[in-house]
Amino acid sequence: MDRLIEILTTTGCSLVVESHGEVSTYNKKGVRDLIWLLDNEPQRLIGTRVADKVVGKASAGLMARAGVRELYAQVLSRLAQPILDDAKIAYTYGTLVDRIVIPDGDTRCPLEKIVAPASTPAQVESLLREHFADMQRQRENT
Repeated sequence: MDRLIEILTTTGCSLVVESHGEVSTYNKKGVRDLIWLLDNEPQRLIGTRVADKVVGKASAGLMARAGVRELYAQVLSRLAQPILDDAKIAYTYGTLVDRIVIPDGDTRCPLEKIVAPASTPAQVESLLREHFADMQRQRENT
């Protein structure tokens, strides 16, 4: 895991995935890379080790759905812990926070608001996909 943490902290990426000895880095904000991986390369996440800059309930739910085995989060939300625990994902973190806040603000991350009612990883994924589909429809109608 030390190698993944070093890559995360020195390259400026937001997500590092080690799958079958191969390391890949990703740079999108929020959970976009996790959603992309679930949709396009789900096998890349099964049984993997992941280092992520920020892990809230939304990210934790997607990682649990994907079958991630081990996680390091620079910042981990307490809301993510029950999901990680239930999925038996081993995790460590740099900083534990009560909630993820948006940069330049003190309000809760929109994704944490969206997945707040969820109690399972499947519910987290469903709420996120519904949200992203709504956003896509809104863009198409403008």
